Amino acid sequence: MPRDYYDILGVDSDASEKEIKKAYREKAMEYHPDRNPDDPEAEKKFKEASEAYEVLSDTEQRRRYDQYGHAGVNQNGGGGRGRGRGRGGFHDVEDIFSAFDEIFGGRGGRRGGGGRGRSSRQGGRPGSDLRVTLPLTLEEIAEGTEKELKIRKYVECETCDGTGAEGGMSGNNYAMCPKCDGTGELRQVSRSVFGQFVNVQACPRCDGDGRIIEDACGDCGGDGRVERDETISVNVPAGVMEGNYLTLSGGGNAGTRGGPAGDLRIEIEEKPHDDFVRDGLDIYHDVYLSIPEAALGTEVEVPTLDGRARLEIDPGVQGGKILRMRDRGIPDLEGAGRGDQMNRIHVWTPSTLTDEEEEMMRELRGRENFQPQPSEPNTEKSFFERVSDVFS
Repeated sequence: MPRDYYDILGVDSDASEKEIKKAYREKAMEYHPDRNPDDPEAEKKFKEASEAYEVLSDTEQRRRYDQYGHAGVNQNGGGGRGRGRGRGGFHDVEDIFSAFDEIFGGRGGRRGGGGRGRSSRQGGRPGSDLRVTLPLTLEEIAEGTEKELKIRKYVECETCDGTGAEGGMSGNNYAMCPKCDGTGELRQVSRSVFGQFVNVQACPRCDGDGRIIEDACGDCGGDGRVERDETISVNVPAGVMEGNYLTLSGGGNAGTRGGPAGDLRIEIEEKPHDDFVRDGLDIYHDVYLSIPEAALGTEVEVPTLDGRARLEIDPGVQGGKILRMRDRGIPDLEGAGRGDQMNRIHVWTPSTLTDEEEEMMRELRGRENFQPQPSEPNTEKSFFERVSDVFS
């Protein structure tokens, strides 16, 4: 089990800040590696004293330590952030020397002072990201919508507060990892003609936590998380399109033993529509007219994304003509206007005729007014070309 911080510094539990600082200074001077070169035991005691000082010199961390013991200030226990070194105190010798410099007023120190990198290791492993697909209709895309998604994922174990230990933060079921001596890291130094290289990796025994659990939580087996279904609410803005995605930070799988959760990525999928084909912000709809309707003109009812509307057809309309209904399309995601609804006219020709109808057609065919008189060529893309562009 970890040693008591007060015992490490040799002070009583009611010691003042001044007494704690003085005791740490004495220990630091006694066990400083510069005074004890090549002495692993001295460096270990120096690190223990520095860890104890880190906690006891911080009012909030000291309060939690007095109330909960080591579990109150460990990485998973939610202890305070003493001196900007992240949760749980020191995890790197560089951190310790930095604190030593601060106390003694130095900046140079043993390793050159300012600019040293500091470890940001936290307890547990990060959770993985999740990706789900959210199918939407064009109506939902046009208006924006709120959806509820049911997702199977890992969440923090409530029994142990995500710590993985029986009793959670209020328990005292941890021991310092014997493989890494509580640092959570293993360092391997190699030398070559190019100089000295240091390889740092997470300790495999404690998964980089610096502690091992002596009595694991019965619900999560020491993992700090359990798998279950969770329902989340998602607000989808108007104007999204196929391939867009929404990211919910921290919405993925929970990390092990208090590690940060991954993200949830929600990818947008457009459902095929019975009446429309989308082309950017515009939507296309086919309107079918009989020969008399096209020749005489008419008024037809067409669907739109927000209900049905009346569309006036002028006499003599030609097949392939596009009648635009402004601002009936998809809104721009950035708020820069809205697309249009394009109604493409198709003149429907009957495939079979009665004898009477056939005679009428033969009579009309010979009249000059029914002879094709094409105007200037239509330079607009055909409907099928536009559809091909959308799905290419």
